[in-house]
Amino acid sequence: MYCILVTGIPATGKSTMAKALSERLNLPVISKDAIKELLFDNVGFQSRAEKVKLGTASMEIMYYVAGQLMEARQPFILENNFEYSSKQGIKNLLEKYQYSALTITLTGDYKVIYQRFLKRESSPDRHRGHVVNGCYPEKNEDNLKNTKTKTISYEDFVHGIEQRGFDSFCVDGSQIKVDTTDFQKINMEELFSQVTAWKEKIPNY
Repeated sequence: MYCILVTGIPATGKSTMAKALSERLNLPVISKDAIKELLFDNVGFQSRAEKVKLGTASMEIMYYVAGQLMEARQPFILENNFEYSSKQGIKNLLEKYQYSALTITLTGDYKVIYQRFLKRESSPDRHRGHVVNGCYPEKNEDNLKNTKTKTISYEDFVHGIEQRGFDSFCVDGSQIKVDTTDFQKINMEELFSQVTAWKEKIPNY
């Protein structure tokens, strides 16, 4: 049996890619950010430390759900910005349940992706729980209007990618890298064909 990991650097379109793969392959998607947003909305946080704890909890929940699907011998997609520190957790699951994994890593021109990242962070459509660090849900409209979000420099953006392994994470040896600098240039049919070819090599997938 198998699972697909959709990962990569921030703002490369991981959620969009996971959704496209889900629709084409008829697979469920477990998204760490979707879980995190539910925790933000229903539990909330009052400090950066509490926000980090909810992020850790969302990872554990994601792995728990993945484990339940593996127990039932179901294929699925995990969507997350996997990094070096994430490797052992998913590796343990793959070994325990004898699953194969295909890592689809989204990358691109760092400068273009960085500008997309800045635009995303300032967008009113971005879930506020990801953007603020002090307190969420914000207590009133004045707080919401006056809360200024901090952005990181391009140098720190690149440093984070390199140090945390967003651009190179791979588990189980099988990886497809997709350049999402320009979404219009992505050949989705070719990608679907690559995924299908990989699946067909797995015994009893």
